[in-house]
Amino acid sequence: MVREMTETNLRSAYGGESQAHMRYNTFAERAKEKFPNVSRMFTAIAAAEKIHANNHFRNIKTKGSATVTSGALFGSSNTSEDLQAGIDGESFEINEMYPAYRAVAQFQGEKGADLSFKYAEEAEKTHLTFYQKAKQAVDKGKDLPLGKMQICSVCGYTMEGDAPDKCPICGASKDKFKTY
Repeated sequence: MVREMTETNLRSAYGGESQAHMRYNTFAERAKEKFPNVSRMFTAIAAAEKIHANNHFRNIKTKGSATVTSGALFGSSNTSEDLQAGIDGESFEINEMYPAYRAVAQFQGEKGADLSFKYAEEAEKTHLTFYQKAKQAVDKGKDLPLGKMQICSVCGYTMEGDAPDKCPICGASKDKFKTY
């Protein structure tokens, strides 16, 4: 059984990552016509967010319901605003949410939850970089120059180019990467 405070954090992280998955898919649809590479980037990162949500879900052991506070961002109306929402959300997760959740999981000796939070936190750093580069391009009226994207199906690590032999976050083999 996972301790209550860690489990509450897992539920919140699950809710936030689930909403990010759906929100980024919505942003991809909005960007598709004018910024096809930005759209593809949003689609790939949405898949990574789903991986994070699934990892968190697997660590929730208590049956029942919970109110989930996820810090979701809403109200954007164009691709530049969507990218800023992504930047803001990823920055919050990197700088506040996941470090706090990891500290609690470590204190409570919840190794599975800590690993799930670590994978997400590290992968979010790659997402932030992509969003920052894409926003710079979009704000100049240009699409993001982007090669093929790779997503690690174990931890959600996101990169451009050919898949590495081993994931730098979780150590998964090359065959665990999906190309976008």
